[in-house]
Amino acid sequence: MESSAMPFRPQSSILHPRRILVRGTNWLGDAVMTTPALLRLRERFPEAHITLLTAAKLRDLWQHHPAVDATLSFAAGENVFAVAKRLRAQNFDLALVLPNSPRSALEVFLAGIPQRIGGARPWRNLFLTQAIPPRVGAVQMRKRTVSEIRSLIQPVAGPARFSTSSHRTSTGHQTNEYLHLVAAIGANAAPLAPQLVVTPAEIAAAREKFGLSGVAAPSFGLNPGAEYGPAKRWPAEKFIAAAWEIQKRTGCNWIIFGGKSDVALVGQIESALRTPESRIRNLAGQTSLRELMALLASCRVLLTNDTGPMHVAAALGTPVVVPFGSTSPELTGPGLPGDRRHHLLRTDAACAPCFLRECPIDFRCLNGISVQQVAAAVVAAAQPDSGR
Repeated sequence: MESSAMPFRPQSSILHPRRILVRGTNWLGDAVMTTPALLRLRERFPEAHITLLTAAKLRDLWQHHPAVDATLSFAAGENVFAVAKRLRAQNFDLALVLPNSPRSALEVFLAGIPQRIGGARPWRNLFLTQAIPPRVGAVQMRKRTVSEIRSLIQPVAGPARFSTSSHRTSTGHQTNEYLHLVAAIGANAAPLAPQLVVTPAEIAAAREKFGLSGVAAPSFGLNPGAEYGPAKRWPAEKFIAAAWEIQKRTGCNWIIFGGKSDVALVGQIESALRTPESRIRNLAGQTSLRELMALLASCRVLLTNDTGPMHVAAALGTPVVVPFGSTSPELTGPGLPGDRRHHLLRTDAACAPCFLRECPIDFRCLNGISVQQVAAAVVAAAQPDSGR
């Protein structure tokens, strides 16, 4: 639902910080979506020293990033008092808290950072010196109940219709929530594309390590997993059929990505695609975060579910093709809203987006997206001048 809160006006006393701490988000896709706000923060305070506090699993994401001077990381399970003690020793004069959790605000409060800026939320406002009201136009992502879903689909007869769009409106996108927070300390809130950085040397090293250097065929990426749950996963058999069709049309080399939890799924897809003539690299569970980034940057296009590597690829300049089901491209789609390089596919299923981990009915939102539609979108996105 939209908020009618008045815009927040920054206090002059917090507009000249020397040492800034940014408390980062804990999930890969969310972290990528904070990069426009970090770039705007750097733009506003070019001389300030900016340190990002991040989960250890995401620390390498920030190597070479122009908005970040240093990182501090916390381990899974590390208690709030230990984190705060390390922060206190750094003598920060301003903290910008990007997550909405009480813990993230408590960390900077216990660290004694004089100015603490973050979004206004229950159970944490007392830990902040400035609790920023919700942004006008903000949209809440609320899970639908099973009874709501059944009510929504009741009047509809027949299959859901398909649509594709790269022209999303930007008003509700999650990147704007983070930009709203940096605007509270005088930064420009105008949208920017998310941005990550890998070096040519990293790309060459990753391709060499995984046997991809010297391969003449273009590399297309396939990312069939999604940590959040099965409601975000286009069916494996459709990934297989689409990959066959795309390879037949383009002669591409497939790189199949996935985490350790995706090893079985990726193995199933690899086995179905494997022939003596096929060019496939199964990298599930094998890459570091930097290697994943480097290889995604080297791909002509990535076919993926709505998940962290989708955001990473787009932020590195790789076009993505994404079947959307339980989630919303308007809220958490890849890249800058409106970027024509990315093809975001969905049906008009009345129950979508439901934001559920598992579909309680017939999975019509993703089953309604066909192999032919996805294959056509990947071939179009892979064209050198696609969307430019």
